Amino acid sequence: MTIDRIALISDVHGNLTALQAVLGDIAARGITRIVNLGDFIGKGPRGQQAADLCREVCEVNLRGNWEDFLPAEQPTYRDPSLWWWREELRAEQLPWLRTLPLSHDLLVGGRRVRLLHASAGDVHTKVYADLSPVEFDGMFAATALTGSGPVPTVVGYGDIHDAYLSVRDGRTLFNVGSVGNALDEPIPSYAVLEGAVGSDLPGPFGLQFVRVPYDVEAEIQVAADVGMPGLSFWATELRTGVYRSLQPGWPS
Repeated sequence: MTIDRIALISDVHGNLTALQAVLGDIAARGITRIVNLGDFIGKGPRGQQAADLCREVCEVNLRGNWEDFLPAEQPTYRDPSLWWWREELRAEQLPWLRTLPLSHDLLVGGRRVRLLHASAGDVHTKVYADLSPVEFDGMFAATALTGSGPVPTVVGYGDIHDAYLSVRDGRTLFNVGSVGNALDEPIPSYAVLEGAVGSDLPGPFGLQFVRVPYDVEAEIQVAADVGMPGLSFWATELRTGVYRSLQPGWPS
């Protein structure tokens, strides 16, 4: 039986140095299939380049909350700094970003796997690791976002920048963490699915989390050179994993 491997990345957030490090590690492992769970633009200085690279190397790119609102046809941003991240993108990238799919289903080792960015109900709703039984069940539900396909037994997502694995009642829920803005540990994270892809026959199934160090100071310097807004808070997130709203000086 052939054992396939698919790398799952998420939440690059314009951090090209981290993305390149992770892609290098994926290639070194001989993995050629990559699925991106979204939020590869915004927050960091190089969303344009990150979007180009993800479009080139990923067989599937999902729409995260940043791809959902930042490239909007008629944006109404409350935060004026969001215009900086929008204008950092090329005009021709915007239609592609805002029309990306919201979920992706596949078979791996006889298990039905569903991949999405945030919750199954809404790309803007966060589901944290300490989720309730109702929230856990909701991640496996068929919704307008996921479509009415077969009920999954494995669900993977991103959004919260916090890698974890939870198994309840024979169902597996996991978060791949973040490539460009990890908050559980300030080191890029991605996941690898292993098994016979496309097979509905029961077979070996694996899930691995990988951490990849990178030159964080080089990416912070890029952000400083281009005058990115919110640099001090973002730099502290990258160095320490402390979210900006928990940092001294963040507006209440």
